Amino acid sequence: MKCDKCGKEAVIYQRYSGMHLCAAHEIADVERKVKKRMRQEKMVIPGDHVAVGMSGGKDSAVTLSILTETFGKRPEIKFTAITIDEGIEGYRNFSIPKVKELCDRLGVPHVVVSFKDEVGCTLDDMLKRERKEASCTYCGVFRRMLLNKKAREIGANKLATGHNLDDDAQTVLLNVLNGDVERLARLRPSRIQEGLVPRIKPLMDIPEREIALYAFLKKLPFYLGECPYAHESLRGEVKDMLNDFESRHPGTKYSIMRGFDSIVDCLKEKYRQVPLEKCAICGEPSIDKTCQGCKLKQRIHIKI
Repeated sequence: MKCDKCGKEAVIYQRYSGMHLCAAHEIADVERKVKKRMRQEKMVIPGDHVAVGMSGGKDSAVTLSILTETFGKRPEIKFTAITIDEGIEGYRNFSIPKVKELCDRLGVPHVVVSFKDEVGCTLDDMLKRERKEASCTYCGVFRRMLLNKKAREIGANKLATGHNLDDDAQTVLLNVLNGDVERLARLRPSRIQEGLVPRIKPLMDIPEREIALYAFLKKLPFYLGECPYAHESLRGEVKDMLNDFESRHPGTKYSIMRGFDSIVDCLKEKYRQVPLEKCAICGEPSIDKTCQGCKLKQRIHIKI
């Protein structure tokens, strides 16, 4: 097939838009959508120090690449990459070198924070002690906490993540399936909370497959492997279901997010944002007197 814009050989067919695009126009389309979203929400402005969460996968690689290409020549904007090493054997030891390679190429400082040093136990060891919930529950609590903590420590005022359209649509559907409407409201916070570094998601309008293609076309270094614990998550089932719907009904993922955006203000009106307090044990932001991280540590007998 030929590109609908220039007649060159197409590399992708966007079923939701009906467009065939060549490599150059696919790259341009991704960058156009990302830059439009960043402008709309003023994600990056002069004076910002943006911490970028880097897993070593395609999403974070594309996030850092587009951010530095867009703002890299502006000395008043600074970027620092942060990788959380959960201590997953046969996974992080392959992905971290990919992050380092990309950061060296782009001239971005790179910081690695490990579960072992900060939590006192790797995820692998943690799961040997207790398996009451899916591994993603344990991992997610500490990973979010450490990302925020390190971003704050280095003086970043924004934290960019590689969440894409698929991720956000899955999250909305997961919360609906779990009946957790209040958590839906928290997906679009009304104000900045003390101790929490505000998050930005430049890729939120881009489907996962287009991000993967963009990374290949731009020859970005990234790790293709999947977390060995990924199969335990309900998110994986939701992902498969959404991909099936998207295949049969192109545009489903965009429709989910449009629907969510149309009701989120009503949700935030009903479920007001609760002011956070400091955890009595570690001092990190928490809804309760004890944060989820400290509760987990106590439960699985990790020294606090």
